[in-house]
Amino acid sequence: MKVQIAPMNRIWFYLMALAVVCAAFKGQMPAVTKASFEAAKSAVNLALGLIGAMALWLGLVKVAEEGGLLRLIARKVRGLLVRLFPNVPAEHPAMSAMVMNISANALGLGNAATPLGIKAMVELDKLNPHPGRATNAMCLFLAINTSNVTLLPLGVIAVRAAAGCAQPAAIIFPTLFATTCSTLAAIIMAKILARLSGPEPAPKIESKELDKGDFSSLEPRDPGLSPGEKILIWGLIVALSLALVRYFFLSPSWATAQKILSFWLVPCLMFGLLAFGYLKGVAVYEVACEGAKEGFNVAVRIIPFLVMILVAVGIFRASGAFNYLVKLLTPVTQPLGFPPEALAVALLRPLSGSGAFGLMSEVVAHAPNSFAAYLASTLQGSTETTFYVLAVYFGAIGVKDQRYTVWAALTADIVGAFAALFICHLTY
Repeated sequence: MKVQIAPMNRIWFYLMALAVVCAAFKGQMPAVTKASFEAAKSAVNLALGLIGAMALWLGLVKVAEEGGLLRLIARKVRGLLVRLFPNVPAEHPAMSAMVMNISANALGLGNAATPLGIKAMVELDKLNPHPGRATNAMCLFLAINTSNVTLLPLGVIAVRAAAGCAQPAAIIFPTLFATTCSTLAAIIMAKILARLSGPEPAPKIESKELDKGDFSSLEPRDPGLSPGEKILIWGLIVALSLALVRYFFLSPSWATAQKILSFWLVPCLMFGLLAFGYLKGVAVYEVACEGAKEGFNVAVRIIPFLVMILVAVGIFRASGAFNYLVKLLTPVTQPLGFPPEALAVALLRPLSGSGAFGLMSEVVAHAPNSFAAYLASTLQGSTETTFYVLAVYFGAIGVKDQRYTVWAALTADIVGAFAALFICHLTY
């Protein structure tokens, strides 16, 4: 019986193999050796850094889940999600976790988005009739995740402002256009590939069965708070809202407002989740600690997957193979108006978020008001680190057979890159 090789296996193997062969011809073996150890160390440090964020945010999400917020969100967006994810029960916690992850990504909350996405994958895996093999819902969710619509590319805007760009926020509309195109491409391609792969077995939990389940978390319950304490909590909510109005809406300039928003979003979200749970009678500290335990275990599980993908990317760049790839594609893309420096950002973005961010920063610093800087900024703000996302999310639940996820995600990356090129030429 012929064994079918998963796409991720091929991609990882050829990244490693081409890096070693290229390094042999260019005499870059010392650089590749050094990069392999540095990338492995960076992967472990990254995973260790994720432990804190994972523990914190999965703890906060656990509080929201106990208070009934996740079910409430799932009910509000039932119509759209049921069409996109027909095999996921409408009231299942995976629905609301996916919505919260996509929303966090759209707002640029990377530290919060990853734990929320992993929470969604954990919930989706509970419905998986074949553990270790990605379901259609997982494939579609990750394809959307790697191409997620970005409303505010705050980090990129900050780099452009620091470099002295005349209009640092000018990339907001091009970024929104490019990410919308890539997200639509991700959905369409994932749906096509799902249909070509044949019917999928029913999930472990049937929708009817879940609808008859216990929704006591949505019912009003006595939180045990005195009237004075309730007034105090609502007073704190009002005070925070007034402070937000004061500092954001009355700010003297867009740059100041953007900086305020980038720092306020995470604390406000943290306060909102905790306040919701506390007012619902959730034992917030104990429940948050329980959720944090899950976050710690998940962060440890993803270390091997992070090490392997980051080492492959690290030696691929150190060997010079990445530069060869850019030179190989430049004769094809340059007649389309794709500057080589921006092309490098587009090619590196799916492989390395920090590497692409560094390249983009260099392009912007060199000529902040140039077309190349405008396009590179849009590409950085409108695409995602595809292979990192796949390694982390699938690694968190132990999925080995990723099926067609890679092809759907890469299709979205390509469409997003050319959509960014089109809209940048149109608006520059």
